[in-house]
Amino acid sequence: MAAFFSNLRNTVLAGFVLAALLVVLALKLQGYDQTTFWMFIVRWCHVGSGVMWIGLLWYFNFVSTPTMPKIPAELKPALGRYITPAALFWFRWAAMATIVFGVILAWQNNYLLQAYSLDFSDGAAGWPLNPKALAIGIGMWLGTIMWFNVWFVIWPNQQKALNIADKYPSLPQAEKDAAAKAAGMFSRINTMLSIPMLFAMVSAGHLY
Repeated sequence: MAAFFSNLRNTVLAGFVLAALLVVLALKLQGYDQTTFWMFIVRWCHVGSGVMWIGLLWYFNFVSTPTMPKIPAELKPALGRYITPAALFWFRWAAMATIVFGVILAWQNNYLLQAYSLDFSDGAAGWPLNPKALAIGIGMWLGTIMWFNVWFVIWPNQQKALNIADKYPSLPQAEKDAAAKAAGMFSRINTMLSIPMLFAMVSAGHLY
């Protein structure tokens, strides 16, 4: 048992096998409706990607960054060279997957334009016509801003600050420090935005 769970690949595969069993159970109980089933699969992938993304965002802001000053100087290089780059890989691609699956989901449910226009797609008279679309639209815009920050601010600056993949071997220390400061600032901005973003997303399905 210990040997099995010491292998991450086996653990994840086992998780998907258990999920597949739940799929079989759902099909047995509900039957198969192609549209509903695949819409659910996209939603599941969207939520799973979002959990990975926001989980790592909160790890960086609630665990890694506050703990860094307490780590002995001789141990800090290991964090910047191995752990943080690996976390950033999953962090940025989880952000990408969350946005992609979210857009597909909105398109499948026919509210992509309505949500991204913040319910102005049918005009301003009587706005908001659909509070649910407004709520999900706010969540989608906040998520899109956060995705942009990850890919075009946080990740490029972390590459400079940590010299990831030896891309900036000769960068002066002052520029590394500035890059680290910029990445940290936008990571904090994303942490702030994640709270109303999650509220908007959840409220769209449960308050309206």
